[in-house]
Amino acid sequence: MALKAFSYRFYPTPEQESLLRRTLGCTRLVYNRALAARTEARYKDLKRVGYAETASMLTEGQKTEELDFLNQVSCVPLQQCLRHLQTAYTIFFDGRAKYPNFKKKRNGGSAEFTKSAFRFKNGQIYLAKCLDPLHIRWSRTLPIGAVPSTLSVKLAPSGRWSISLLVDVEIKLLPKSSNQVGIDLGITSLLTLSTGGKIANPKGFKAKYRKLTKAQKSLSRKQKGSNNRHKARLKVARVHQEITDARKDHLHKLTTQLVRENLRHRPGGLSCEKPGEKSETSYCHK
Repeated sequence: MALKAFSYRFYPTPEQESLLRRTLGCTRLVYNRALAARTEARYKDLKRVGYAETASMLTEGQKTEELDFLNQVSCVPLQQCLRHLQTAYTIFFDGRAKYPNFKKKRNGGSAEFTKSAFRFKNGQIYLAKCLDPLHIRWSRTLPIGAVPSTLSVKLAPSGRWSISLLVDVEIKLLPKSSNQVGIDLGITSLLTLSTGGKIANPKGFKAKYRKLTKAQKSLSRKQKGSNNRHKARLKVARVHQEITDARKDHLHKLTTQLVRENLRHRPGGLSCEKPGEKSETSYCHK
């Protein structure tokens, strides 16, 4: 058994969108305040502030009149964002990432809900403080008997809402293959294979980049703070989303094809080379 995430797009009602936007805003506020407090304690007061201290600060802040609005949303995403901040610090101290950054409203945002903050009933998701289920576009069905343990709601800069469900499923191994291939990043092509074949760069991106340039020029002419600038910014974000979707689709299809055609099993994982044999290439798909 292994944890696997299933991502879907959903369309909230006006009431749900209002609540979700408030939840994302509160989550961003709690995260940024905790990061500011930990940064000040670290560099100014030379003290160490951890998750327990920031959780206590959140509890005390919810009792004040200034932050009383935090009680209008579920407390679970607020606690989860503090755990994510603790994870970011742990990775930073291990030397695997840079210092955590403050979250910005223009980047959208995300909120994580654990089992205590949502219900999965009759194939529908009910979030805390929401009476109606989310209108999810089930592009693929969940495995039979799978129950989400955690879910994350995300708002993209383009205004797209998506939900990711984390479930515990059994991963079936792909059939073995006697083939093996080495992969190197190309210059005039996307990939160069050890078999001599080349995979060309995907077409259609030139038109998308021209569309992006036109949208960015239109945005630069709009007055800051105006409604027209807000509309132009959303248009630029949608073009960026379109380019991202096209790239992800192409890379997922390509890597899936390469893995299925050149898969070798070994104890503890997958391998692209024979036991005791060095790989001839820079990259090995696992």
